[in-house]
Amino acid sequence: MMSAQIQHYENKLAYEMDAADLFEALNNGERIIVIDARSTEGYELEHIPGAVSLPHRTMDAATTAHLDRDVLYVTYCDGIGCNASTKGALKLARLGFRVKELMGGLDWWKRDQYTTAGTAGIARKMGITCFC
Repeated sequence: MMSAQIQHYENKLAYEMDAADLFEALNNGERIIVIDARSTEGYELEHIPGAVSLPHRTMDAATTAHLDRDVLYVTYCDGIGCNASTKGALKLARLGFRVKELMGGLDWWKRDQYTTAGTAGIARKMGITCFC
């Protein structure tokens, strides 16, 4: 029983990332590309700085052919009530990319006080405020 539980938590950490972990990884220069899996309109309104807009609905072999297969992709969407990041992560994984999903999406990114870009973007003091 204990080994199944350990495997469960290891799997979660292998396929998910929180905002503080993403922020730290990006600042440490890790090879990560952040993918906004929402609609183009949502991306234009507000997104994580440096993120690439690639709506999950358009992901296929042709639209991802230009992507580097040697980096980690982190998908996100609006947050806990949206599953665009899950759909995007699944599609990218099926296409052979290494991918993780950002827990809480853009909502939790903003709750942790990180800057956003776009027409409704919010400049904030960049500092890790996660208490985990």
